Amino acid sequence: MRKIRVGITGYGTIGRRVADAVARQPDMELVGIAKVRPDYKARLIAERGYPLYGADEESLAALRAAGLPARGVVADLVAGCDVVVDTLPPKQASRLLPIYQASEARVIFQGGEPAGIAEVSFNAQSNYEAAVGRRTVRVVSCNTTGLCRALGTIDRAFGVEKARVVLARKATDPDDPDTGPVDAVVLDPAPAQLPSHHGRSVATVLPHLKVISMAAKVPTTHAHFHSLLITVKDRNVTAGAVVRAFEEATRVVLLDSREGFRSTAQVFDYARELGRSRSDLYELAVWRDSVTVVDDEVYFFMAVHQEAIVIPENVDAIRAVTGTMDRDESIRLTNRTLGILK
Repeated sequence: MRKIRVGITGYGTIGRRVADAVARQPDMELVGIAKVRPDYKARLIAERGYPLYGADEESLAALRAAGLPARGVVADLVAGCDVVVDTLPPKQASRLLPIYQASEARVIFQGGEPAGIAEVSFNAQSNYEAAVGRRTVRVVSCNTTGLCRALGTIDRAFGVEKARVVLARKATDPDDPDTGPVDAVVLDPAPAQLPSHHGRSVATVLPHLKVISMAAKVPTTHAHFHSLLITVKDRNVTAGAVVRAFEEATRVVLLDSREGFRSTAQVFDYARELGRSRSDLYELAVWRDSVTVVDDEVYFFMAVHQEAIVIPENVDAIRAVTGTMDRDESIRLTNRTLGILK
């Protein structure tokens, strides 16, 4: 069977990880990556043996002038692909829409784009089937992916009546020195408009859930930190039953503060010691000993590695839009090739 031909536009936090993930899939071929500037990231593309393309003719000329073996421009790349994964910075995908629309390629956008850019927003565990055969799909953001995994698990096991989420968001990614804050907690959004957009974003995947969220940015780079308060329909819910539901869920790892996981720093160190490329933690990290039940309310803390959690979702989205595998088969293969714990 012919492999799925995949192209990537952009090579930042998400693009470089999607490229490596696609390269590991036995049913996919990485056709190339489009880059604007001849910076060190463009050179890494060439050094890793990935085909390099320019964003346009000017970009192509700059790449070649820098001695980089660029093969063509974005339109050339897209023309040779079954699926294009757009990983441009937030709100930038519209620049390439005419090229995408003129091609036969299916396109996967990221959560930094508005929901209306695609036919469906996507989380593999929650609504894989809704993306099957679609022309355009939007993989939701890191925070929304984490919330869909957690709330979807609780909803399937106990029924969610309503959920309240408080997010302490990372200030920036480790490779971005130009974004803050450095010594502050910043309302997000500012001015303080509540609820935040995160609950509405969950509704693009799980529309039947009532999720109210609020957020602030904190001076850290390694993860987002969520506090969840969930009212469930099952009045007999117990903390042990919640833990068991998470144990059975895929792409969720349970950590215990009594084992030294007292902060997101230890979570990041754990991912590093797993030997993962770039210390990536694809799993949602839930603190086992934080799971508490009071009457019909479930409480727990969790951490979201913003750089990595959406990568397996992008891989599954590629299979969904091409209709080559069902959900469980795709998730199992993605998990195996990326070394995901379960």
